[in-house]
Amino acid sequence: MSWKSSASRYGTAVIFIHWVSAAAILAMFALGFLAANAADPAAKAVLLRGHIPLGLVTLVLTLLRLLWWLVDRRPPPLAGQPGWQTGAERVVRALIYVAVLVMGASGIALMALSGAGAILFFDAPGPLPDFWHFAPMRAHLTAAIALLAFAGLHIVAALYHHFYRRDRLLARMGLGARDPVWSP
Repeated sequence: MSWKSSASRYGTAVIFIHWVSAAAILAMFALGFLAANAADPAAKAVLLRGHIPLGLVTLVLTLLRLLWWLVDRRPPPLAGQPGWQTGAERVVRALIYVAVLVMGASGIALMALSGAGAILFFDAPGPLPDFWHFAPMRAHLTAAIALLAFAGLHIVAALYHHFYRRDRLLARMGLGARDPVWSP
């Protein structure tokens, strides 16, 4: 398999970024939800020490993926796919990127404005602040909810293609055997 995408399949670089980002996002949501609901400040700090680096990794991977599209082509839409589905896929994908970028920027702003980054990673004295006292927290939560919704649409669409249309769309992202027509 090539690092770059072909006319029928995404390249190794994009597939790697996609699945590592997906795993990081799932873990980040779990850690963020648990941290938001943790009553014990020490437990909250431990959870945030996992959540924050995963957020930075996701942000960097998203930026790399956006940069990668400047040098790599995307496979064209599947034959026979209605135009509205192609348009919806593009909009949802763009909204996922926007949500990740907003989450990353608001998370960085939240750490900088609240001083929590210094407390969590550099042993600065003091308790963790109440993040709701800082404006970026609202943007962070809104982007998180949006990302859950858009990722949910993305997953439902992938499952629709796999189980209903049976068009082997997931093989383009490295899951399942490729259709011989799609071989590079």
